[in-house]
Amino acid sequence: MTPLHPKIAEVTARIEERSRDSRRDYLARIQAAKDAGPGRQHLSCGNLAHAFAAMPLGDKLTMRGRAPNIGIVTSYNDMLSAHQPFQHYPDIIKDAARKAGASAQVAGGTPAMCDGVTQGQPGMELSLFSRDVIALSAAVALTHDAFDTALMLGTCDKIVPGLVIGGLSFGHLPIIFSPAGPMASGISNKEKAKVREKFALGQVTREELLEAEAASYHSAGTCTFYGTANSNQMMMELMGLHLPGTAFVNPDTPLREALVRAAAQRCVDLAISGEGTMAQVVDAKSIVNAIVGLMATGGSTNHALHVPAMAQAAGLVVDWNDFSDISSVVPLLTRVYPNGTADVNQFHAAGGMAFITRELLSVGLLHGDTHTVAGHGLALYTQEPCIDGDKLVWRPGVEKSLDEDILRSVHSPFEMEGGIRLLTGNLGRGVIKISSVPADRRVIDAPAAVFHNQADFSAAFKAGQLNRDVIAVMRFQSPRANGMPELHSLTPALTALQNKGFRVALVTDGRMSGASGAVPAAIHMTPGADQDSALARIQDGDRVILDAEQGTLQLMVDPSILAARPRAVPPPAGHGWGRELFAPLRHLAGDAEAGGGIFNLLAAGA
Repeated sequence: MTPLHPKIAEVTARIEERSRDSRRDYLARIQAAKDAGPGRQHLSCGNLAHAFAAMPLGDKLTMRGRAPNIGIVTSYNDMLSAHQPFQHYPDIIKDAARKAGASAQVAGGTPAMCDGVTQGQPGMELSLFSRDVIALSAAVALTHDAFDTALMLGTCDKIVPGLVIGGLSFGHLPIIFSPAGPMASGISNKEKAKVREKFALGQVTREELLEAEAASYHSAGTCTFYGTANSNQMMMELMGLHLPGTAFVNPDTPLREALVRAAAQRCVDLAISGEGTMAQVVDAKSIVNAIVGLMATGGSTNHALHVPAMAQAAGLVVDWNDFSDISSVVPLLTRVYPNGTADVNQFHAAGGMAFITRELLSVGLLHGDTHTVAGHGLALYTQEPCIDGDKLVWRPGVEKSLDEDILRSVHSPFEMEGGIRLLTGNLGRGVIKISSVPADRRVIDAPAAVFHNQADFSAAFKAGQLNRDVIAVMRFQSPRANGMPELHSLTPALTALQNKGFRVALVTDGRMSGASGAVPAAIHMTPGADQDSALARIQDGDRVILDAEQGTLQLMVDPSILAARPRAVPPPAGHGWGRELFAPLRHLAGDAEAGGGIFNLLAAGA
């Protein structure tokens, strides 16, 4: 086995040391649950009768015995393309379970909202907290304690991290994740982005814009760009929570159905053997593997929030220094939109996850000795699934990229460092995704234009007030301020300004997304404007220097002058669209670097 890269070993060791007490407490709780034995053994006759009352007779008889029962937690709805395919998964899983001598039940459902639908709308203020609601709903589903194993059906942005967090509370169970896969390719992402930019400039009509969007988002499955949803699937693969090669198989295909059946069969096998529990699979090594994958593929900046939140649920403490240090040694191996023109279907066809895994293992950038739901060792994930006759089999993935414009070897990467960097300075700590930012745009020195909402920014853009070198500062967008909505609707306007030749950037305590583009964006700034911070005192015209190469973000104002300024007054809280219901979550939310969620005490064993 190739020796582990020293920097990967160093980061892993410090996560383990930093997390020693909280990880010990987590594992003790999980061991206590495992020692108690299968939950059904402790259910009273009345409890058990309630649990199987609606099942077909054969399944009732199975569940009354000692054969495994699979709990299905599903994010199905038929509004969202990525979750519509889950409609038929439970029937497939139940059939596969019966053939394995076991049973399966839909334990419960979780909400699944789409940032693509709520982008720029009031509902986006609920988006980040939907992750924690999903975690809670997954826990409600599994807390009936009638299950020996579980299958999590989720794909998109907050859904998968929420299911991971919820599942880790039941870490004594083997839990497998099964996604829907990406939709077939539509119009090119480059063409879609161009139409969006033209619309921002008033050069095409709304009807023309809608036509382009509909030609892109056109069928069941995830969006085909490499955003948060598809970054999720990459991470589940490298964390060992998928069966190998599950991530990017299209929905409604024989191979996708075969993988769902295989996941159910594997759940049964693991429940019988007692191996592959979620607490075994999700440890410091698998978390580091997930971060390595993010860097190697130019993954979503949203995972600078989600990875620390998922790690906390496993008793592990991860910070952005870990991200930055890993980024410094992991080469960028992919060019998938928005970091290139290809989509994830083309990435998958060029070699996909099996190739990425083999390449990273070959130079010691991944922990190869991890537990996975497929068995011991990440080398299993250098294989890809296929149908041979009527059987699902795994074969070695390609050893050479089939398209080097999309996917490259570690020996000829697109860049020597990963796509996400830490920024520090007197404006606080934040992250920037540079994998799609041109090299000559990674240092921006310009005056600030300060906004408190996207509508004011759009009005200034349309009035021509931003036709200059400028760093747009969008504040009061943090978890505690307004739920930390994505600000991706700013991208077309900022891109248009940059394409006019102006040197522009964004600084915000809010989020962008996995679709962050070619404009440098310092995001997740902590402390946010809702706290006593420089971000709360910055004013229009202040000089700001964003240096992504050096990893710095400086407000060029004398400290005494800055301290004498009053803090900006936050805008009134939004009303309607369910936002009042989420006020307690905003009150409880932690800082972005800790995940921006409400479960901030999990790592301390609370």
